[in-house]
Amino acid sequence: MRKIAAIIGYVIAIPLFSSNGYAGSEIPASRSIAAPVGFGAACARYGWVCHEKSGANVGDREALRALQQVNRYVNSTVTPVSDRIADGRSDNWTLPINNKGDCEDYALLKMKTLLDIGFPASKLALSVVLDRNGNNHLVLLARLKAGDYVLDNLAYTVKPWQRTGYTFLASQNFKRKAGWQVTLAGPRAGLFNRS
Repeated sequence: MRKIAAIIGYVIAIPLFSSNGYAGSEIPASRSIAAPVGFGAACARYGWVCHEKSGANVGDREALRALQQVNRYVNSTVTPVSDRIADGRSDNWTLPINNKGDCEDYALLKMKTLLDIGFPASKLALSVVLDRNGNNHLVLLARLKAGDYVLDNLAYTVKPWQRTGYTFLASQNFKRKAGWQVTLAGPRAGLFNRS
């Protein structure tokens, strides 16, 4: 309970950032695809990852404030460490261990924190991307009326997906949380399109 109170206190203390210039769109999704390695274990371990949970219906301005604050809070409290170093296993999707973790761990903690403060589960999804250097990376998506926004452990600010420079490969289905969809979009998406 103290942890949640501390998070909410931190969230309230951060000033609202301007939402001007943040309009975006939804990431296009097509066919279903198998979930990434590690996702199934995360669903089994943390039921909230794959189950619907209703939350407060808030406007984009309030939602963007919460997203920005949670992104900053988690990024500032977790130290980046690979799974091998944190717990001796590779590609282990868990909440951060001793405040250390990799991109999956950051994304899961952001999802849990948002759910704990009442953000609707149907507005959150995990997404596998290629970062600007072509490396695999995982981020959290939040769907607002203005489009899909990215919470990322490599970025201090929440951005519309088109402004990240990432290529989106696959994303958790917003409506069927245990399912994943192909979401080929972004600078390198054309490399994956089949003719």
